[in-house]
Amino acid sequence: MFPVKTARKLPVFFYGPVKLCAIRGKIIIKAPIKRAMIGFGQPYEMNTKFQGISELFLNGTFVIKGHIQFGKDYFIYISDNAYCEFGHMASLASRGKLICKNKIVFGDYARIGSESQVIDTNFHQMINTQTNEKYPMDGTIKLGNYNFIGNRVSIMQKTITPNYCTIASNTLCNKDYSKLGENILIGGIPAKLLKENISRDWLGEQDILEKYLIIK
Repeated sequence: MFPVKTARKLPVFFYGPVKLCAIRGKIIIKAPIKRAMIGFGQPYEMNTKFQGISELFLNGTFVIKGHIQFGKDYFIYISDNAYCEFGHMASLASRGKLICKNKIVFGDYARIGSESQVIDTNFHQMINTQTNEKYPMDGTIKLGNYNFIGNRVSIMQKTITPNYCTIASNTLCNKDYSKLGENILIGGIPAKLLKENISRDWLGEQDILEKYLIIK
């Protein structure tokens, strides 16, 4: 899927078993090409065993802007004509699910915890039973830079988050939260503002993150 010059640098590493269900799409790397910069099933978490259920459907466009990671036993589906973008050091942890039917964008350091799902579609057509108006099936998701997202979070279509946003575990996101400002904590079903002036210590953790996530 890459030009020979790029492929020789081995930018993609697969760790553990994966079923390549479809690879008719495009992978575009908009960053300096580095060995193992894209890690599928990369072992960067506490759990050590694979269940062997990873699946990859790539029929649309997948743009990578730096080093990215997927944890163990992921499910990734990027459909025909869909667009998915991951910023530098963006990630989806173990047993994560990403389904992109329209457009999903992860900012730099948008990091999502285990058993979470990012889905930009309703899958089935919904209608207004009084007017017969058809509601859009697919939407757009955009996660800001330096987003710290807990485990078992559901990020659905129309979700937009600001930079330096923290999302509590077991939260449902389904709207634009960018007007709440940066350095916020949101959570709940659906998500609401829980706390202001709070952020993960990204600068304090930078050396550790690079040590354990970037393969030399």
